Amino acid sequence: MGKYVIAGNWKMNKTPAEAKALIEEIKPLVKDATCDVVVGVPFVDLSVALEATAGTNIGVAAQNCHWAKSGAFTGEISAEMLKEMGVGYVILGHSERRTYFGDTDVTVQQRTRAALDAGLTVILCVGEYLEQREQGVTGEICAMQTKIALGGVSKEELSRIIIAYEPVWAIGTGRTATAEQANEVCALIRNTVADLYDVEAAAALTIQYGGSMNAANAAELLAQSDVDGGLIGGASLKAPDFATIVAAAK
Repeated sequence: MGKYVIAGNWKMNKTPAEAKALIEEIKPLVKDATCDVVVGVPFVDLSVALEATAGTNIGVAAQNCHWAKSGAFTGEISAEMLKEMGVGYVILGHSERRTYFGDTDVTVQQRTRAALDAGLTVILCVGEYLEQREQGVTGEICAMQTKIALGGVSKEELSRIIIAYEPVWAIGTGRTATAEQANEVCALIRNTVADLYDVEAAAALTIQYGGSMNAANAAELLAQSDVDGGLIGGASLKAPDFATIVAAAK
């Protein structure tokens, strides 16, 4: 199965000074981790995060990037800018970007292409809204988002893709998909990738679960056969909780 990756998505939280303090608190707690550990910080925190994690086992992710290399896109950041800074990962297609900032399946694909071209590893988010789950189209939605986002991605490049299944109805709501629900959709995503590429590529793919994964439920979720890690929101802002989740990813 895919390599275990636990990534924190800090969202719009922590000033640079606060970010440095949190990373310093996290570092000794995760230094012996058997999985990959990533912190996804706001743009203004990237420099201090890279400095604070230098020489450690913690990677740094940006929370978005633009699809163009440069141009008249006020307020945006290119994948090349991130790469030159030393950033290794970028979170793309998060439901909050899709819901509040107009990201579509097409622009997520464009951002993914740009990030791969710049040499970044992409944490690609897919997931359904509550009404879509109730309508019974979770599988279709997640398969479609996955297929479109991976358009033009080669099998070799797939090694720099991590897919995070994030049911929108479970993000920041305190509601969590059951371990069985999470595993079912992660397996469906893996099967979709197998259809696009092959079984070998699908087996090697890391598929995370995101959506109110926390210190209390992480072990059960991570024990599922098709869940290879987590994209952690609120719990990633508390060093002991984040460390507990990292420890559960064995």
